[in-house]
Amino acid sequence: MNTLNRNTAKANTYTERIIQFGEGNFLRAFANWMIHEMNKKVAFDAGVVAIQPIDQGLIKMLNDQDGLYTLYLNGIKNGQAISEHDIIDCIQRGINPYENYTDYLANAENPDLRFVISNTTEAGIAYNPDDTLKDTPQSSYPGKLTALLYKRFQAFGGASDKGMIVIPCELIDKNGDNLKRIILKYAADWNLGDAFVEWIHEDNIFCNTLVDRIVPGYPKDKMDTITKELGYKDNLVVEGEQFHLWVIEGPASVKEEIPAEVCGLNIVFTNNMEPYRTRKVRILNGAHTTLVPVGYLYGIDKVRESLEDDVVGGFLKDAIFEEICPTLDLSKEELDQFSNDVLDRFKNPYLEHALISISLNSTSKYKTRVLPSVLEYIKRKNELPNRLLFSLASLIAFYRGNRDGEAITLKDDQSVLDFFASQWKTEDIAGIAKATLSNTDFWGIDLTEFDGLLDTVTTHLENIITNGMKQALKTL
Repeated sequence: MNTLNRNTAKANTYTERIIQFGEGNFLRAFANWMIHEMNKKVAFDAGVVAIQPIDQGLIKMLNDQDGLYTLYLNGIKNGQAISEHDIIDCIQRGINPYENYTDYLANAENPDLRFVISNTTEAGIAYNPDDTLKDTPQSSYPGKLTALLYKRFQAFGGASDKGMIVIPCELIDKNGDNLKRIILKYAADWNLGDAFVEWIHEDNIFCNTLVDRIVPGYPKDKMDTITKELGYKDNLVVEGEQFHLWVIEGPASVKEEIPAEVCGLNIVFTNNMEPYRTRKVRILNGAHTTLVPVGYLYGIDKVRESLEDDVVGGFLKDAIFEEICPTLDLSKEELDQFSNDVLDRFKNPYLEHALISISLNSTSKYKTRVLPSVLEYIKRKNELPNRLLFSLASLIAFYRGNRDGEAITLKDDQSVLDFFASQWKTEDIAGIAKATLSNTDFWGIDLTEFDGLLDTVTTHLENIITNGMKQALKTL
């Protein structure tokens, strides 16, 4: 059986316009797939040069397959469960700068180069004071990029049209701003001159981004079946969900250079990404956290099963549309679309998320993901969000550590576990509710100070403990 490469499969060749730091599963299932779609649908003609950002990586394996790999997208699409696959051909070659630094740096002299994309893990955008311009290569990603940009600045005499659009995908806040800040720090450390600093400021664009797609990665357990289906060997098969979202914060000119809209890609160009970050945390992450104690105590183990249950699924939908969405400032159309996408993702039959695994550190998750919706709802409506507070009562009941006589494996900071263990020794439900809600170490504020909040949570908690989750949720 043939191995996938450009001799054994039909593939296109594109102009090298993108340099990409990172060759792992996420970028190949996310950014490279979108580039592939734009190449295919609107002749974007954007080839990728993949750079291995650390000493160990997949570049040799990628080059052995001439940059080709098969991507499987599995999930809900247009209301239907769909699994589809395609050969992605936008990566033209890969470079390991630890072995071929000269080849890496030569990319700076490519007049067609326009974009930088990266995903070097959350720790990748970091300053290393030991990096120098003479290193081959620098150890940090920002150090490598600074050397490349400086070489480009020199090669083209600081030409304004040879600046780059830098779009990092690392999961840190203000990723583009932080990357630019570190590059300017290296420019000062390495005495690269005022003209280079001005060129960075004036002619290069550093975008902040928000990325969202679940990428399980290489489907090791299914490869025998996949290989038979494909009819060729592919050592770089990657799986991702159907849903994708890329929010890119930058000037309007960035949108003009990336033809995402005409391809139907879910790429949002904006000058302020904070509403989108808040939307993701409140709806996607907040819905997970809201669901976990309710669904688990109801007797359900998986996220998908929770959505398939009329009672639990109905509870979650109502919590999202009636109590979370009204606290957000984006248009109703955008919020409804995102919320429905979230529910489809939760129902994905190809991904199984165990509620108990999501329950890790549930107290701090409730504080960051759900409590802001509670407080904003009270502020805007001057009333209490009943379902979100029912989830809070369920959370307190969850930390009792018992589901219908079965011990729950609780995972949280020891101080949190010790607090609830001490409280549940008393079985004084009203006292437990008051102690929990007034614990400022948990919430940053005393929640008992909000009119009616303590009484509401206490009533829900008593109902859950006395009558069980199924009856309590039915009553709700």
